[in-house]
Amino acid sequence: MIKTMIKTKICELIGIEYPIFQGGMAWVATGELAAAVSESGGLGIIGSGQAPADWLRQEIRKVKAITKKPYGVNVMLMSPFVDEVMQVILEERVPVITTGAGNPGKYVPMLKEVGTKVIPVVASVALAKRLEKAGVDALIAEGMESGGHIGEIGTFPLVPQVVDAVKIPVIAAGGIVDGRGLVAALALGAEGVQLGTRFMCAEECTISHLIKDKIIKAKDRATVITGRSTGHPVRCLDNHFTREIDQYEREGMAPEEIAQLGVGRLRLAMVDGDIEKGSIMAGQVAGAVKRIEPAALIIQDIVQSAEREYERLSERFGERRV
Repeated sequence: MIKTMIKTKICELIGIEYPIFQGGMAWVATGELAAAVSESGGLGIIGSGQAPADWLRQEIRKVKAITKKPYGVNVMLMSPFVDEVMQVILEERVPVITTGAGNPGKYVPMLKEVGTKVIPVVASVALAKRLEKAGVDALIAEGMESGGHIGEIGTFPLVPQVVDAVKIPVIAAGGIVDGRGLVAALALGAEGVQLGTRFMCAEECTISHLIKDKIIKAKDRATVITGRSTGHPVRCLDNHFTREIDQYEREGMAPEEIAQLGVGRLRLAMVDGDIEKGSIMAGQVAGAVKRIEPAALIIQDIVQSAEREYERLSERFGERRV
């Protein structure tokens, strides 16, 4: 049992023990991982990606069979199945949804009717303000250090600006791997953190072991950004695929052709384990992930290391006041 005093508004809002979200990564965050994180006191989130509604219902029921604690679903609003996915979320009365790639405003009233908390991911202050007006419950301010599709602002500049711009709770994401990141996020005004890359190496994560091994072997400069010409840049671990895309972009290939080359590459990596031709979406913290371990130990390490950092800082500031 972890003894902790780290309780924030987001814990109260959702009913979780620790202010730690697991990112809802497509082809990565299945019911098994989400259930393990939620059962350990964080918020586990199923990544629906572009999966059909029937798949999502199956994953939700996996979670319900394992834990009675709150969990979430990440909804990609550009999915061709988004309306059907939202219907499943309403029918299953999912406690929390996070959203990306759009504005969930039109779904907010019906989600609130069944008690679902709506927490979109934002990469700018302007979007944060717009979504607050739409009635969402909280926001995830995600910096460009994160894996997958990224914005243009780093976590440290973004989070305090979003915090200052809205009245609802803000969760920090991008470049966070341990308790030091949690303490830093709280210092910036956030009410919690979201981690993706570290949870990819949870034992309960069902991705290929080849991908986990590549993350563990990654160094500090292992990630690259591809697809800038398409207007939707993506951070991935460097491999044959990213170098191929970089070459095509330098040669002036049309953005729509570049985008088409990425279709199916995430699944190729995460499910099939192709570490060279697949798209291994991972954050800059990949170099800090050193082992595969149960989700419960990841949560425990984050909380306990945060407490140690808090105590260290308290002693340092205490000495300065004397």
